[in-house]
Amino acid sequence: MKQFISFVKKEFYHIGRDRRTLFILLVMPIVQIIIFGFALTNEVKNSSIAVLDQANDVGTRSIIAELDASNYFTVQKNLNSYKEVESEFKKGKIKMVIVFPQNFATDIKHFNKAQIQFITDASDPNLANTMNSYASNIIMDYQNRINQDLKLPYRIKTEYRMLYNAQLKGAYSFVPGVMSMVLMLICTMMTAITIVKEKELGTMEVMLVSPVQPLKIVIAKAVPYLLLSTINITTILLLSVFVLDVPINGSIILLVSEAILFTLTSLALGLLISTVTDSQQTAMFISLTGMFLPTVMLSGFMFPIENMPLPLQIISNIVPAKWFYFIVKSVMIKGVGLASVWRETLILVAMTGFFLLLSIKKFKIRLA
Repeated sequence: MKQFISFVKKEFYHIGRDRRTLFILLVMPIVQIIIFGFALTNEVKNSSIAVLDQANDVGTRSIIAELDASNYFTVQKNLNSYKEVESEFKKGKIKMVIVFPQNFATDIKHFNKAQIQFITDASDPNLANTMNSYASNIIMDYQNRINQDLKLPYRIKTEYRMLYNAQLKGAYSFVPGVMSMVLMLICTMMTAITIVKEKELGTMEVMLVSPVQPLKIVIAKAVPYLLLSTINITTILLLSVFVLDVPINGSIILLVSEAILFTLTSLALGLLISTVTDSQQTAMFISLTGMFLPTVMLSGFMFPIENMPLPLQIISNIVPAKWFYFIVKSVMIKGVGLASVWRETLILVAMTGFFLLLSIKKFKIRLA
């Protein structure tokens, strides 16, 4: 029994010395429960909407106030004309525009009925349907309240208009998300084990005594995976267009260029993981577990980021897939140009440079 206890103590000592393993064992479950607990929801909360109130009467102002007071919507902007609607959607912040016709009060008073139009960004069909449902319920509650003392009840009819995805195909949201996930996971995971593999095979000594600079060694490790990733990009786009019927409404050159930029970001991140780990197993675990959860949960692909608590919204800004997902959806589905995605592009460029410089700095020119 004493021998058994001594072996148990020895194992605890080993775990205690390996701080990375201890971190994974104790901290990773906490991170997972927080991410799943707060991000894993299909509810709509604090979604940004705009209002085109052409009537501007007591009734429309009351409805707008109720929408803004709910936990589901936040009125971000008041529009002046229909011309502003699509430009607001292309900026990516507004998810819905609610339009009140100019004769709203007159129709209610003289005809006991009026109409409201919901214009929704349907590039994410699930979100669009949920927002329409929530907004309709708020309008229905308002209608029931004003009808309490009336013999001839008022009727407010809602008209729905879905932008960018009139048929509400799931592939329109699925393709940009899968493209982000595939490039991030494959590129990061494959490059994460490259330098570590050289260490384990004992060939790193040969590379270190060569006259090649660390920068060239690091970049040389990434080049083959960059070329292979271009094949993945081409395959995904071809399947999207010819099999899933998802159109490329924007510039295909811009889309491919952004995909290559995101590939470089993923490769640079993989190289960073490779330089700071000592075994292929650890590198693969970090690249899979550490990248898969943030990419799926915090990129906006599966769950709207605005639904999450503020700390998770802030953390999502350091997830490269979030910015690439926005770029692909904007260029591919909405047909915008570089002028609309320059900010997200600049963020990916900065991330790529940061990861690459840190990889070079962390690259050990001596094994011992």
